[in-house]
Amino acid sequence: MDIYEAVQDYLSRGRGGSLATIIKKMGAAPREAGAKMFVGDDGRIFGTVGGGCVEAEVWQAAKGVVKTGKVKLLHYRLDGRIVEDEGMICGGNVDIFLEPVLDKYKNVYAEARDLEKRGKDALIITRFSESSLSKSLVGADGRVTGDDPGEEIREHLGSYLEGGPVIGEGILVEPTTSSSLFYLFGAGHISQYVAKAAAMVDFNVVVVDDREDFANRERFPEVRDIVVDDFRHVFEQLHFFGNEYVAVVTRGHKHDALVLEEVLKRPTRYVGMIGSRRKSALILTHLREKGFDEDILKSVHAPIGLAIDAETPQEIAISIVAELIAVKRKA
Repeated sequence: MDIYEAVQDYLSRGRGGSLATIIKKMGAAPREAGAKMFVGDDGRIFGTVGGGCVEAEVWQAAKGVVKTGKVKLLHYRLDGRIVEDEGMICGGNVDIFLEPVLDKYKNVYAEARDLEKRGKDALIITRFSESSLSKSLVGADGRVTGDDPGEEIREHLGSYLEGGPVIGEGILVEPTTSSSLFYLFGAGHISQYVAKAAAMVDFNVVVVDDREDFANRERFPEVRDIVVDDFRHVFEQLHFFGNEYVAVVTRGHKHDALVLEEVLKRPTRYVGMIGSRRKSALILTHLREKGFDEDILKSVHAPIGLAIDAETPQEIAISIVAELIAVKRKA
């Protein structure tokens, strides 16, 4: 469950919580500016701001924010002494903004989640004082959800979208981060490990297969969604906006070729297909003969995964997810 999904879930049940956002980072702190953590009013944590002693203190402070309903700004200076005393491996300085989640802004959280999933840019503006809090979301097209963001935000929308979080006197402006939606075609043994590893590093995994006995919550408890349908028709219910990651790991060459052909008709961020070099070459040649553009075919990661001489399903899964991370970080 991602951050805003968790927020929506709590608010829909009449509960609350607190959002923690890293607004500034210097040095070797583990998470970048913009990283978030949601702490429910029951103490459950979704996301992370870096782990260790910092996260423990943020968790404690977040519970206080839930009770008071007031924002809080935390400053952590992870100097050498603190790092050594706590057994941490990272230093650096971190500033964290804590705010209560409010039911009246559930439409803002919902819109933020939707835009992130679709890979669309937007700004979340939070204005605050000791006694008040207001929120608004402004899409790249200027559409506003929530409160009026103010004329300055409208005038400088482009520059804010291109930067990281900015905090000023009584205001926090932060661009949304595009969610990494990962379509995993195939629900076999390798896919079980791929799904687990991908979910662990914050990919929103959707498993797609035509066999309900394989594609189910018992085998894939950590994924965001499971779609069971014939591979020829399943694309009618899948959405592609250009920011999606796709791994083709079905049970045979025939299904791999069918799925890859359909995927390559759509915009994506990453496409990989499992199999030997010979199998990959045969399928790509088949698609070339069907008229697919050479540049599109060259973009396919086939064989899939980083070259680490992986053999077991677990090792293959690690190589695949490592490649996803490399593309995500533009390595």
